[in-house]
Amino acid sequence: MPPRKISLVEEAEKRIAKVFDPHVAGDVNESQVKIAKFGEVFDWHAHENEDEAFLVLRGRVAIDFRDGVVEMDEGDFLTIPKTVEHRPRALTHEPIVLMFEPATTLNTGNASNSALTVTELKRL
Repeated sequence: MPPRKISLVEEAEKRIAKVFDPHVAGDVNESQVKIAKFGEVFDWHAHENEDEAFLVLRGRVAIDFRDGVVEMDEGDFLTIPKTVEHRPRALTHEPIVLMFEPATTLNTGNASNSALTVTELKRL
């Protein structure tokens, strides 16, 4: 039987009920492809040992950095190097974003006391 294909936006709309609740779309070696709806504003955080990449599938988002902001439209891609502090936020209602990162990456990085930390990821 061939691998199962996923319509990412359609599945995210149906199965992700709340913002900043990443779900695993697939595994690639020691990394994961995760998908989430973004909300108003996330916590400031950094990932000490992992780079992180974002691809906007629907809507618009901003990634705040201490020295500026990057606004992203549908189809835009951004890689954030490890140790760089950042804070994602939605510019439209519940944009859908694909993230590429090592499977061990915690969504809130070094913001360990965050109410937004998700330790048990659901799968699409």
